[in-house]
Amino acid sequence: MTGRIGAVVAAIVLAGGLATPALAQSSGDSWAQQNVKQSQQYQQLVCSNSAFRRSRIIKECGSLQGSDLYQSCVASFNCSTNPAVNPRAVPPSERIQ
Repeated sequence: MTGRIGAVVAAIVLAGGLATPALAQSSGDSWAQQNVKQSQQYQQLVCSNSAFRRSRIIKECGSLQGSDLYQSCVASFNCSTNPAVNPRAVPPSERIQ
């Protein structure tokens, strides 16, 4: 029985790999749009639910306590001053004056 399930799963995976490039592009665009929507929903939840925000800060920043990165991590959850983030931008602390 387990072998049959594995064969079915393998067949589905292989069939998915045979999709046309246009279909793959379409599903990629759909995935990107879905990702943007989920990110916006997450940001809305972080900004509107203080318990959720506190939970995420503990989970994402807790291991950084005692380091210079902790305050920066916590500040990233500040909705009132959280501009769009450019991941390639040099942090202000590392800019040459």
